[in-house]
Amino acid sequence: MQDEPYFYHPLENIEDIDDFETAVNRTHLTKSLSPERPYTYWTLEIYDQENGIRGGGGLGVLAADTRRIAEQMGVPFALITPFYPSEGHQKMDGNRVIDEHHPVDYRNFGFKYIDSVNIKCCGTLCHLDVVEKCFRSSRIICITEPNFGELYSGMSGSDHRLYQEVSLGFGGYAALKLLGLKPAIMQLNEVATFFAALARLDELASNGMDFYEAVVYTRKHTLYTNHTLVQAAEAEFGIEQFERFVYPNLKSPAVRKWINDKFVNGKMKLSSVAIEIAELRSGVSKLHARVANYHDIAGNKVKFKAITNGIDMNKWVMPEIMKFYHENNIVDSINYPTEKFIGNLSAITADKIRELKRRGRIVLNETLANRPDQNGKILHFDDDEFIFDFKRRFVDYKRPELPFKNLSRLKQILESANAHYILAGRIHTGDDTMAGKLYKLLDEIKKDEFLSSHVHYIADYDEKLAYGLSCGSNTAINVPIVGLEACGTSWMKDIANLNLLISTHDGGVADASYDNYLSVRGASENDELEELYRRMEEAVNAWQNDFDLEFLMQKQLSAYIPVISGSRMMRDYLDYLFPA
Repeated sequence: MQDEPYFYHPLENIEDIDDFETAVNRTHLTKSLSPERPYTYWTLEIYDQENGIRGGGGLGVLAADTRRIAEQMGVPFALITPFYPSEGHQKMDGNRVIDEHHPVDYRNFGFKYIDSVNIKCCGTLCHLDVVEKCFRSSRIICITEPNFGELYSGMSGSDHRLYQEVSLGFGGYAALKLLGLKPAIMQLNEVATFFAALARLDELASNGMDFYEAVVYTRKHTLYTNHTLVQAAEAEFGIEQFERFVYPNLKSPAVRKWINDKFVNGKMKLSSVAIEIAELRSGVSKLHARVANYHDIAGNKVKFKAITNGIDMNKWVMPEIMKFYHENNIVDSINYPTEKFIGNLSAITADKIRELKRRGRIVLNETLANRPDQNGKILHFDDDEFIFDFKRRFVDYKRPELPFKNLSRLKQILESANAHYILAGRIHTGDDTMAGKLYKLLDEIKKDEFLSSHVHYIADYDEKLAYGLSCGSNTAINVPIVGLEACGTSWMKDIANLNLLISTHDGGVADASYDNYLSVRGASENDELEELYRRMEEAVNAWQNDFDLEFLMQKQLSAYIPVISGSRMMRDYLDYLFPA
């Protein structure tokens, strides 16, 4: 990979009907991007607090990382997403989590108002503001209006959720036209963004292109990226909802009939039409691409190209560590692994690891300075205090409660190592199951004086807390039920920041073999639990032994630096979309 920006020659005006045959007869897209024909990236959420947009989890964090990585590589790139005028926060009230709602104004974060576009819903003309923030080669384009609500407000199959998705699709596509942009590629992140491709199909078909040709053209220029594993878990929308929210925005009768034919018993899962409208399809890890259980309208299993997620190392890795990686030729100027990175990892000595982690502990303490735990205590950790952490979205399959299944065993491990266990993860509003598990866990912890002072839950999990914990912890816990994690990226930040990883062999972790980290395996959950405790003890011992610490850290980085690299992810996408 060369270090110079990844620019391309402009496309010809391929959307002219006269040029259609040339376009659809190509096996692949040409290697062509330009500021006027950018790579367009559609997402219902972005987690980018610097730019005033707070997401809900990993999908939003990935979106922000992808935009920044494109910027670093000089890729013409437009990210299209809603700007939600309200964002959710959480605070502790005793051992209970309380939701709060804070207004957000895009004007406070450097966004510029461009104009308004209109969509039609329920017989009403809805006005959507288009706001934009430009960078060097990339931009964030948002649609918004005062009553748009928060991210994921309402149930997943609700009218309001459909309104948000239709607004992003039809309103976002209109925003591109308003700005004079034509997408060279449309990457649809999850099914909620399907309506952007539908808007493009409708424009082509209603402007005189033969419907079949419009479908072929749209499919060839659309990538559907799936971030979940099971189609059956997806919400459904009814035909009556489409008649109120979707059909009023379609100009082509042929497109309306095409959509109408996709309903089964009056219901539709958007993945079924996302699969139909995108010829290019990707999963977000090697394992995910193999096991994702999705089927097309005809019932055929859908194949996904494996393009594992990566992270923006400049954002998530401590500057002192990045300087070390660059000075020792482990990654290049765009954070792509160098040819000799494995041999160069020998520079990572135990003394250097501890030196860098002492700086990371300062970062963590600064982060925690105004974030009390469940007891209302402001935490401050000395260099000799060992920290385990779990910092992931609180959902059932990630099993945040697993280490607490045997409190006496956990207590023994923490006592022997002068260790603390930090829990940080957002519970989605309305997830009573996970809220109940957290409350039960905290109630049990409160009964034991030692555990109450060594197990800490930090509310209102966000990217700042995620960064602080990655920098300042010693060992990260990642124990999803095997087969349910699509990729995950928190573990990547942990490895890059020189934490030891304890994990089940799932998601992107499974891109490399299980002997490259402290793996948790077993035929039953009890077996996994015993293995988890053994791995926790092993991690403590490794941090006290120079040889073991160097060996485990170098082995992790040798296996995962190529996986972690966001520039590797972007190059994988570009090679897939625009092969030589």
